[in-house]
Amino acid sequence: MPARSVLGHPVLAFLGRRLLYSAVVLLGVMVVTFSLVHLVPGDPIRIALGTRYTEQSYLALQAASGLDRPLPVQFASYIGKAFTGDLGVSFRTGQPVAVSLAERLPATVSLAVVGLLVALVISLPLGIWAALREGRLTDGIIRIGSQLGVSVPDFWMGMLFITLFAATLGLLPSSGYAPLAENPGRWARHVVLPGLTVGLVAGAIMTRYIRSAVLEVASMSYVRTARSKGLTPSVVTRRHILRNALVPVLTIAGIQRATILGGVIVVEVVFAWPGLGRLVFDAVASRDYPVIQGAVLLIAAMFLLVNLVVDVLYAVIDPRIRLS
Repeated sequence: MPARSVLGHPVLAFLGRRLLYSAVVLLGVMVVTFSLVHLVPGDPIRIALGTRYTEQSYLALQAASGLDRPLPVQFASYIGKAFTGDLGVSFRTGQPVAVSLAERLPATVSLAVVGLLVALVISLPLGIWAALREGRLTDGIIRIGSQLGVSVPDFWMGMLFITLFAATLGLLPSSGYAPLAENPGRWARHVVLPGLTVGLVAGAIMTRYIRSAVLEVASMSYVRTARSKGLTPSVVTRRHILRNALVPVLTIAGIQRATILGGVIVVEVVFAWPGLGRLVFDAVASRDYPVIQGAVLLIAAMFLLVNLVVDVLYAVIDPRIRLS
């Protein structure tokens, strides 16, 4: 349906279908996550107790966490509680998982926003410039540069930035975090290096997609028609090429946004950034089942939300696209 009908019943039907689809996907994510974490070797209760281990404390924590019950009963309990917002309690810290996730989410979201902005600032001009100069020297340089950006591991790039800007030049901190709301200046200093690390890798990927999208639109018949009418190259580019290339660009931007939200584990570990990625890393190391399951569920929900927003924006950008 066209974007102008956003308040109509078809949109409500679309949202209803997407919510049902999302619930099914989340259920599948919970099944897979529950199965995988119980297949990982290691006793989470023993690891959580550490030096405090005694047989009595072990049995007490096992009973309190429900791990003494059969797996089908554990899974049914997990599903029922998860859909009411109860994600359990961390074995390692004793804190409710929902609280831990809420505390870590702002750090990851702020890093993802900065990373996506850096990626867009890099990829939009470079991708468009390369496409409009296909086959020329600048196009080749941009393509080679983007390929290098895709090939370089993000952890290596992060350590390179730490060595150069923190250890050698002393311009920026190598690790740590300050909440944006409490100290914006300190937050900005700490987010620069991890934000650049995330943004450069994502920007290299997006540059290649944007170049391809612009080239595809530039080869369309209506673009050739606009040129045959005598329109200047700048007008053809602005009105016909870039505008119609927004939909595939929005697609890759949405995918990268969701990917950044769920895939910054290595970057957060390198820069000691207290986000969801660092939380998942620590939870996996300590076999903290509730935290692993809760974090994966939250990341999957964020993926679904980003995809929903992108689908709605399609209709806003191009009224010919219908929500279905």
